[in-house]
Amino acid sequence: MARLTADARGVYVIAVTPFADDGALDLESIDSMVDFYEGAGVTGLTVLGQLGEAPKLTAAESRAVVERVLQRLDGRLPVVVGVSAPGLAPMRELAKTVMGEGAAGVMVAPPWTVKTDDQVFAFYQSVGETLEDTPFVLQDYPLTTNVTIAPAVIERIVREVPNCVMLKHEDWPGPSKITALRAASDKGGMRRISILCGNGGLFLPEEMGRGADGAMTGFCYPEMMVGVVEAYAAGNPDRAHEIFDAYLPLARYEQQQGIGLACRKYVLAKRGVIRSATLRKPGARLSAFDIADVDRLLARQAIRLKEISA
Repeated sequence: MARLTADARGVYVIAVTPFADDGALDLESIDSMVDFYEGAGVTGLTVLGQLGEAPKLTAAESRAVVERVLQRLDGRLPVVVGVSAPGLAPMRELAKTVMGEGAAGVMVAPPWTVKTDDQVFAFYQSVGETLEDTPFVLQDYPLTTNVTIAPAVIERIVREVPNCVMLKHEDWPGPSKITALRAASDKGGMRRISILCGNGGLFLPEEMGRGADGAMTGFCYPEMMVGVVEAYAAGNPDRAHEIFDAYLPLARYEQQQGIGLACRKYVLAKRGVIRSATLRKPGARLSAFDIADVDRLLARQAIRLKEISA
């Protein structure tokens, strides 16, 4: 498999981690999930992300998940693996393992302990040195990490850490950051790197309009993200917004803190992608009222999709 580069575009879907009803890892559902994502037209997969419940996996389970995904894809799509860790040694060990098995690159979020601009830069400088020639994604998700990374700091990282090839942009509000980074690369102040966006695709049309290259996030209907990105690539932003609008109520509901991932897994199970909607403990469960809400949104979404496809 070719390695991740700064030219990456499209939709790298954040994959869920399927568990059986008893919380055991469900490897067979990984196969059906990978087939589903590939059939939906995604460009690549990202595994062991925060919404892939990576912190709930043992080291052996993490390796098993990556191995199963790579085996199922057999090189057809690139795979990015989250290797964020409190220390550089476990990060290096996991990165070396997954790259040896065929991953295209890895993703690293900053630890909560870095607070100043200089500390953020020093951390990613150390990451670049630790990972050696492994291409990595800088995950900028301050809503979860509590680490704010200013555009000027990202510019410095990109200039001085050559194996940083992609920004996973999840700042909120964030379109202005994309504008600033694209202006910097246009003026020669930094390399042009890939920018893929997160937050469940909630702002994807606006982010694409600001110069993003696609999405790296999860949603129970990845078809939405694929459609939006493809429409923008074809020069049809109005069509992109039309597609997005049909899915927006469900995307909004899925972005609730606490039950968002439970909602995503419920719909994926309902669609037959995974066998169980279980989150490994500790994890939220949908109430009967939540399920009724989601089912109502699904029914309304189906009507809207028929309208825009007519």
